[in-house]
Amino acid sequence: MSRTVRFRVEALSEYEDAADWYEQQRTGLGDDFVAEVESVIARISANPLLHAKVYGDVRKAVVKRFPYIVLYLVEPTEIVIVSVFHTSRNPDVWKSRV
Repeated sequence: MSRTVRFRVEALSEYEDAADWYEQQRTGLGDDFVAEVESVIARISANPLLHAKVYGDVRKAVVKRFPYIVLYLVEPTEIVIVSVFHTSRNPDVWKSRV
């Protein structure tokens, strides 16, 4: 059974900004990015414990083709996306959210 997925405000902003940036680089690339992230989120929703914990209870899933990870928490009734994070950034940015 898949769980509901909820984005924190900062995570949704990161996700939308990244999709917009990729779309500006090449038409259709933003859609490709969204498709890859949505694939990761579907996998997380179906099997939330699949990915390892990387910081406290925060788990990390890698986005294919793009230098991004999805960081999330498994709550009793939902999955909370903490960050859609570019891997070259300082991880203290997302760690401050948990």
